[in-house]
Amino acid sequence: MTPSHLEELIAALRCLPGVGPKSAQRMAYHLLQRDRAGALRLAQSLEAAASNIRHCGMCNNFSEQEVCALCASAKRDADLLCVVEMPADLLMMEQTQCYRGKYFVLMGRLSPLDGIGAKELHFDRLLKRVQERTHEGKLAEVILATNFTVEGDATAHYLATLLQSQGIKVSRIARGLPVGGELEQVDSGTLAQAVLERREV
Repeated sequence: MTPSHLEELIAALRCLPGVGPKSAQRMAYHLLQRDRAGALRLAQSLEAAASNIRHCGMCNNFSEQEVCALCASAKRDADLLCVVEMPADLLMMEQTQCYRGKYFVLMGRLSPLDGIGAKELHFDRLLKRVQERTHEGKLAEVILATNFTVEGDATAHYLATLLQSQGIKVSRIARGLPVGGELEQVDSGTLAQAVLERREV
């Protein structure tokens, strides 16, 4: 018979995406049999993160402060606002070192089948932030950097319509060929998009 605490651990691990009953059972057995110290560290880290991490009051990203370091930085260009789906997307944008503006993190994308709509993605907070900067006459552009999926495109289209109705300049990141990519290795949809979004040289 499985001990009740072990059953609870297995059930708790199943909350992770893509983890079914067998995977959760393997993880639980591994932690208890092979890495008790790791299990305790994991438990402490989860408790600390759940207790101390909140959403930044400005960009909605994860933060331990009311306003995160990126939003508080005077070195960032407050005239530009980039909208991304997830914190990982923000990190990727930062790694490019080509964008020095501010951000808003949606924490998801429109997905009616999953019950995720405008309310769940805090579009109202985004719109309020944009309107505040616009009234100050300081917002030059909102850049939509959602993923090029059906849901990402739908989210970008919805936001573009919403923001443009307020008279705000909106752009969308381009899609096309990867740097160093060869035409014969690229799928036809990506190549077609690269042709459509070509620019004069």
